[in-house]
Amino acid sequence: MESLQNEQQREVLMGFFKTGLGEYGEGDEFLGLKVPQTREVVKEVWKEVPLDEVPELLRSPWHEVRLCGLLILVAKFDAAAKKKQEQESKYIFIRDEILTMYLAHAEQANNWDLVDLSAPKLLGKWIMLPTNLAGETDEISYKRSVIDELAHSTNLWRQRMSMVCTWETSHQGNPSWCLRYAEMHLRHPHELMQKAVGWMLREMGKQVSMDLLRDFLKQHVSEMPRTTLRYAIEKMDDAERRFWMKV
Repeated sequence: MESLQNEQQREVLMGFFKTGLGEYGEGDEFLGLKVPQTREVVKEVWKEVPLDEVPELLRSPWHEVRLCGLLILVAKFDAAAKKKQEQESKYIFIRDEILTMYLAHAEQANNWDLVDLSAPKLLGKWIMLPTNLAGETDEISYKRSVIDELAHSTNLWRQRMSMVCTWETSHQGNPSWCLRYAEMHLRHPHELMQKAVGWMLREMGKQVSMDLLRDFLKQHVSEMPRTTLRYAIEKMDDAERRFWMKV
């Protein structure tokens, strides 16, 4: 990946991902690779890289190398989550191992792209699949406790994980996770979380029920940041968007 370094693109990315003093990506370092380039590297190496070597990538000072590590986890998780493997103990163990590693290094996913390209495919899918991590605890209760811990963290990126992982649950027809964490984060002061909440509400409405989205808006529109509201209603027609913005 270092051999692909592009200085001109590096400067563009460092501006785009707000790496300046006091910005949310302060101090992050880039090689200057575009995401498709990183995906090509992942495609070549993910099968050969042992799982226990991935943390070395996740601890890299280079943004794109951390992304590579996260996408390797996604690829390995997907390989253990095929329909015929969902209930097999061997693959449940592998998925749980990957998920545990992801959570242990969650703060290394320290920008919105790193979260958004990993959380739905790891956390979101894990929520909808069998796990052994719950032990004697009810699985749903245990999974909620895991995501709740992220949601109540003081770390912005862990908080964003708790919200954007619901992209997958909504796409699988379950709106409860999105509604739970949208309500929990509804008054979040950071623009990145306001956008995430609105985005996930929009996806829930599109994938599950627009009436559920409308019911949520009826209950909460007066307390929602306008950024959140704009994102949530983006797929509605002009007349309905104007109605909600006036409310």
